[in-house]
Amino acid sequence: MTDLRISVPDTASVGWAVRLQRHRDTIQGYLFLAPFLAVYAVFLVFPMLKGIWISFHDWNLMAVAFDPNAKEWVGFKNYVRFLWGRNMTWSLTGGAWELRLTCLAAVLAAWVLALAGQVSRRTAVVVSVVALALFVMFGIHPGEDGRWFDRRFWPIVGKTLLFVVLTVPAVTAIGLGLAIALNRPTKMMATYRTVFFMSHVLSVSVVTLMWQFMLNPQQGFIATIWRVFGAEPIIWLTNQFLAMPAIAMTTVWWSMGFAMVLFLAGLQAIPTERYEAALLDGANNWDLFRHITLPGLRRTTTLVVVLQTIAHFQVFGQSHIMTQGGPNDSTQVLVRYIYQSGFRDSELGRAAAISMFLFAIMLVFSFAQLRISRSEDG
Repeated sequence: MTDLRISVPDTASVGWAVRLQRHRDTIQGYLFLAPFLAVYAVFLVFPMLKGIWISFHDWNLMAVAFDPNAKEWVGFKNYVRFLWGRNMTWSLTGGAWELRLTCLAAVLAAWVLALAGQVSRRTAVVVSVVALALFVMFGIHPGEDGRWFDRRFWPIVGKTLLFVVLTVPAVTAIGLGLAIALNRPTKMMATYRTVFFMSHVLSVSVVTLMWQFMLNPQQGFIATIWRVFGAEPIIWLTNQFLAMPAIAMTTVWWSMGFAMVLFLAGLQAIPTERYEAALLDGANNWDLFRHITLPGLRRTTTLVVVLQTIAHFQVFGQSHIMTQGGPNDSTQVLVRYIYQSGFRDSELGRAAAISMFLFAIMLVFSFAQLRISRSEDG
């Protein structure tokens, strides 16, 4: 009689083979990522870490170019200088004494109410701690030859925020409108999409010079149209109230093609069965847009807004070429201010510190938008 035996593989050897295969796949994945990670580290991570290091130094660009030891470690001095001030001091009688008296009055009122039984002693303690902390803070004031924060910095931050507010919603809305209009299965749609996307292919120098000529009040295309209708041409780029809207209009024209392409991709990912079912239920175009298109484009909209916000916080060429930051700093933006601080004034440490501040702003706005989008999805 033949002896039939079934060989059972060793469990330990099978587990070892599975782990080996898993590690092999992981190693192969990292090998595929290695070229990208190397380029990313060399051209992005290292420059950022170098910028943080420079921001903690008094780094004169020309002096360090001739003597690498000319830099001086100053810690957070560059950050304090533009966010807070320089040569700041504290005294018991100095500072905003009106606010300090208000803080002392708040402490007195809190304990009077606590003794009268109107508020708890715990509340009185919290109010007292906060008011006394503010009392100390309001005692800080500029000392001899000192002053509060950089007087140009915060207005320039406001101008940059204004530019972002003018451009990001407009680019998003126009890009969405173009995508909806061009999301049709006809032969000419590809041509129309190419035409609207061509503006984004142009460099910032070409775009700004072209719009600078178009906005010229003597020979520009827009001025010619105004004269045809008997109106006086508008002087855009030398008017401190119209210069920023003119730059924003240029940027919207330049950026809308990229947003349109992203929205087109999002529209084509929405199943057509949803529209067909809604039409059978009697939905009109507005109902389709509100209940199907917008919810289906939520992630795409978040992507467009985040990308446009990051890009427009870094605006430089439009302001630098079209108006040189003028008139009267009305179009001065943060990146141009960083450029001037580093390369015109040779204060590379201060420029690096402002760059870190700009990075923090973009990070906060991006995380806030992603958080809002995630909460809406939930």
